[in-house]
Amino acid sequence: MARFPRPTERMTKLFSSGSDAAHDWEPERRTIEAAQTGDLEALGSLYDTHINRVYRYALARLTNQHDAEDVAEEIFHKMLAGLPTYEWRKVPFAAWLMRIARNEVVSFTRRNGKRAHDGELPEELIDKRNTDPAEATERTMALEDLRCAVALLPEAQREVIILRFASGLSVADTAKALGKNENNVKVLQHKGMQRLQILMTPKYPELALRPGSGQAQKRL
Repeated sequence: MARFPRPTERMTKLFSSGSDAAHDWEPERRTIEAAQTGDLEALGSLYDTHINRVYRYALARLTNQHDAEDVAEEIFHKMLAGLPTYEWRKVPFAAWLMRIARNEVVSFTRRNGKRAHDGELPEELIDKRNTDPAEATERTMALEDLRCAVALLPEAQREVIILRFASGLSVADTAKALGKNENNVKVLQHKGMQRLQILMTPKYPELALRPGSGQAQKRL
């Protein structure tokens, strides 16, 4: 089993605004074309580049480290099987890969009779570098509260939030992965973040002090 990286802290920054960074697709396009010819170095590069977002997505949906590892490996097996027929012009590679990830998570939960978001907060999300017991406990509780809040979102909003902030996809790639237009993704993200703010504010009142939060609560 591969050694999976620790998820980033992007899910703890949902309430901060940000924009998609510019991306030069040419190097990745060349890597994908090489991988399609069976170039092992290119295949390894694709794995290293995308395993983090695939694993974070599986972990966010399944909340179980071992299940997430198994599903991430299966996603890459399916990626390898489908790679020869992948066409760059039809859909960005990250979006294509996350479509496979979504389908595999759904298949896994059906096969195993499990429900996404069940279970305790995974050990992977706990920052063991923090030596202050009080701060570490506080952060772990906040992450668990956020996970539970995300689980309460409508499915469409939840998928957008996880793809954008757990997997780190751009708005454009999220739209392609979900088969939606970009404006729709932006609306779902906006509504999802507003809803999360409302769900989290009773326990974390400082969130209500953010600009526009009052208006957001009135609208929902």
